[in-house]
Amino acid sequence: MQNIFDEVATLDQRCYKELALSEDLLMEHAADGMADFIRQNFSTPSGHFACRSILISCGSGNNGADGMALARLLHKDFDVRLHLVKEPSSPMARLQYERIKKLGVDIVDTISECDIVVDAIFGTGITRDLDNETALHVRALNDLDAVKIACDIPTGLHVNGTCDENTFCADYTLTMGALKRSLFSDAAKDFVGEIKVLDLGVSRTVYETSSKTKLLDLDEMKLPHRKSKSSHKGSYGHLAIVSGEKLGASVLCASAALRFGTALVTLLSNENPQIPTELMLSHQLPKNATAIALGMGLGIEFSQNELTQFLDNELPLLLDADIFYHPLITELLKRDNIILTPHPKEFIQLLHVSGLADITVDELQRERFKYAELFAQKYKNAVLVLKGANVIIAQDDTLFVNHNGTNVLAKGGSGDVLGGLIASLLAQGFTPLEASINGSLAHTKLALNYEGANFSLSPNDLIDGIKYL
Repeated sequence: MQNIFDEVATLDQRCYKELALSEDLLMEHAADGMADFIRQNFSTPSGHFACRSILISCGSGNNGADGMALARLLHKDFDVRLHLVKEPSSPMARLQYERIKKLGVDIVDTISECDIVVDAIFGTGITRDLDNETALHVRALNDLDAVKIACDIPTGLHVNGTCDENTFCADYTLTMGALKRSLFSDAAKDFVGEIKVLDLGVSRTVYETSSKTKLLDLDEMKLPHRKSKSSHKGSYGHLAIVSGEKLGASVLCASAALRFGTALVTLLSNENPQIPTELMLSHQLPKNATAIALGMGLGIEFSQNELTQFLDNELPLLLDADIFYHPLITELLKRDNIILTPHPKEFIQLLHVSGLADITVDELQRERFKYAELFAQKYKNAVLVLKGANVIIAQDDTLFVNHNGTNVLAKGGSGDVLGGLIASLLAQGFTPLEASINGSLAHTKLALNYEGANFSLSPNDLIDGIKYL
């Protein structure tokens, strides 16, 4: 897993003080990394670069200095044009400006069509809205029909992950030294493009320190492959799903769980509904159940007393949807071995009933990491899976970010499939954290594997795709 940091200024300072690496040296390596990326990815078939025009737009600080250093390195290999949004003001920006003037880099006053545009206006740490002049400039860059590259972080992306109305829309973000948390907000997903980390003169393992926020990679996914040849259906768990008013939600959850390896799946219902033949139906909790899923489509079919009877045990428990609005939720939060899988609206309800915050969905989305941390620190026995464009999985003081999701999943029932995947692993003996991480990764991998139009997915497509993981 890769580390994600709230900020990297302290990592830079450590390089200066402990490793005797100067600011100039780190900047040269940053620029060299960007130049190498451009050379490797945007050369002509013959290996020449000159026909590729590059516009590098620079601000007045060190992000602009990075862009000026890049212009110097690409000068003559490409048709490089440098545009200054503001006059250089930081010491490094002034130094790099002197260097490019002596080299004769083409400095232009207007934005014109180009093959590649590099945004080096503002880097990390911005907390204010863009001024009108800069906003108009970014809008003009976005209007160019060019490959768009952000230097370190797209201009307009704030340190907390919120985005200015005119944020630079990058195809690639070449970020310096380490991953920044702001790159993984939900809002940032439309602007960062493909993220690549550039070394700054030392290996990332040297540059980085420890971090409590981790980025999940798909190649780390652990699937419930069966290794023992001497086994039977009792060897792979029995998931009980409390099925309420909206039968479809619990059937989707159950079907996903069964396909993902749980040997037995039982729907608990007061009625006798028609369900797929491979699923079982009961009015009582099976004695051999190994995990329970509760909330998806629950409604008001069961009395509080009936739900209490289902839950009078110490089985691992996955909670979703309607249960977050039920009076039982405050007691359930005290249990061990629980997983909660809310979407943003459900999570603000959890924050409310737990006495942590009374906020709107918009307020949550601006500070997803903050409120996930707040909740996880209070309920150390629980694993939170906060759904979104980038899923946040939180336990105690550690956060995991699954950034692999796509807009294919924006469809009713997708969350029920996610619940089934996670609950399936829980029933098969995975720990709550392991089940949450691997179920979430599988969910996003299924979406990435989907070959239809991005608006056409049905939850059953996800379930059908499980056999190809």
